[in-house]
Amino acid sequence: MTDVELTMEIARALDDKRALDIVALDVRNLTVICDYMVIASGRNANNVHAMIDAVDDKMAELGLELRRTEGAAEGRWVVMDYGRILVHLFNQEERKYYHLERLWDDGTNRIDLSFLDPEPQQL
Repeated sequence: MTDVELTMEIARALDDKRALDIVALDVRNLTVICDYMVIASGRNANNVHAMIDAVDDKMAELGLELRRTEGAAEGRWVVMDYGRILVHLFNQEERKYYHLERLWDDGTNRIDLSFLDPEPQQL
């Protein structure tokens, strides 16, 4: 499975847990820390924790090992490191405050996630 396909699987797992405003970015030309980022928001701490579990379960099923997680206990801003793919999960307030995608979205590098639930779930 390619990294883009893995990134899409992460987005699907998040969508299954009703994540909000899922964004997937190809950042290979912007940074050396990873190749792809997935950013999403949860409605509350329980939703964020369910999203963490869903992503971790899906990636383990696909053979991708979680290297490190930061922020999971608080559930406000969680970073899941899968090497070439970083997953950022926020509660809604932290997402609005940090607006992380403004740093990494150059206007041409969004991965098409049109396969997700067509119902808009914006912040």
